[in-house]
Amino acid sequence: MVNSFATTTEFIAAIELSSSKLSGIAGYRNSDGSMQILAYATESSDSFVRKGIVYNIGKAAQGLTSIINKLEEQLKCTIAKVYVGIGGQSLRTVENRISRMPDTEIIGQEIIDSLNDENWNYPLVNMDILDVVPQEYEIDNHLYTEPVGVTGSSIIGRFLNIVASPSLKKNLEMSFSQAKTKIAGLLTAPLCLGHAVLTENELRSGCALVDLGADTTTVIIYKNNLLRYLCVLPLGGNNITRDLVCLQMEEDEAERLKRKYGDAFYRETLEEGEEPATCTTIDGRSIPLSELNDIIGARTEEILANVWNQIKLSGYEDKLLAGIVLTGGTSNLRHIDEALLQLSKMKKIRIAPFVQDTLRGYQDEIPQNGTQNTLLALLLSGKENCRQPEEPKTPHIEPGQSVDMFQDDEELKAQEEENRRKREEDKRRREEEKKGRKGEEKGKKENKPNWFQRLTSNVTEELFGDNDEKM
Repeated sequence: MVNSFATTTEFIAAIELSSSKLSGIAGYRNSDGSMQILAYATESSDSFVRKGIVYNIGKAAQGLTSIINKLEEQLKCTIAKVYVGIGGQSLRTVENRISRMPDTEIIGQEIIDSLNDENWNYPLVNMDILDVVPQEYEIDNHLYTEPVGVTGSSIIGRFLNIVASPSLKKNLEMSFSQAKTKIAGLLTAPLCLGHAVLTENELRSGCALVDLGADTTTVIIYKNNLLRYLCVLPLGGNNITRDLVCLQMEEDEAERLKRKYGDAFYRETLEEGEEPATCTTIDGRSIPLSELNDIIGARTEEILANVWNQIKLSGYEDKLLAGIVLTGGTSNLRHIDEALLQLSKMKKIRIAPFVQDTLRGYQDEIPQNGTQNTLLALLLSGKENCRQPEEPKTPHIEPGQSVDMFQDDEELKAQEEENRRKREEDKRRREEEKKGRKGEEKGKKENKPNWFQRLTSNVTEELFGDNDEKM
């Protein structure tokens, strides 16, 4: 495809380190609001990421360097920094409340800032606060999302802190440091994903977004446009694949059969005398589909039961008017939505294979099956230009060689020509003024009487001047 990078000098770059792949992308916003993709690359990450956590920093740095090089090759320029998503096991939300008795009757911004600052210092054991989502503020038993200017004698700030193990962030930053790549922003991946795949109605009315990944499943709950609950389960599609190994096959073969024949809600009805459906392995063995899908269905049911349990623990299971939205690679498993419907009895369940924004370019390369939704969400969340500014070129000058410093800049050449013309006019004017002064001095000198003329004039005046008056 034709690279459209030549038309822009700015772009956003983002990288996602998930349990199954390391992916990078770069693009910029078009005038119509769509995202123009300029570069895209991906490779395996199973040798350095597990459950969304980097465990081998050296290999992660090598993978990051490889991805950056692939992106730069497509962009034909240097990437200065990238946006990075943080997610994975240990990521969850913790509620916190802070109360105050304000000195003034009207709630001011300084009180809100003070509550926020105190919340960031909320003590946690073996956990770091990565992000904070303020909920409502309770003022005299009334809830407000915008409390500044409201009158009241007491205020309680409700905060939802997104926390994780310190190693989650530390290992990620160390990997980028070794790869000599700057981080433009460390973004909470589930938050970005929610705003990228959910509709405005779903965010407002309330829904549970379930990201079914390879090693983890993330449950994200929104209500009234605010994040209300988040947790990461250490279960994913790879658990289903590893269960199939019991059928005496390698994981690669198990993954292939799961993708091709897997069904989370498999039901087989046979006519009299009809043979059961089977699938064939690489070595030629036949395996009944009912046996294959019994294993798949059992593990899928366990994953979905844990998902539904988290939704109930959030306290929002009866407030999700928009239902449940499934995304991620494992959401491609056949009838997984029907399996969740059977379990939860929710009336609305949909699968989100792609983000809401319009993307242009790389349509064939970027799969629209939920596997790259988080990466695209990180790109859509980026704001700063990630391109490395080009250093000005210094021309090589040989000894005794003169160089036109303005040869590549028409505007500077025009300015220099104008300055040269003004210098010549000033020089010509000074020369004319100088000639004029010399002429005046010469004229004065010619008209000025010499000493003999002055002496004769004085004698004449003495001899005849008074006689004229007497006569």
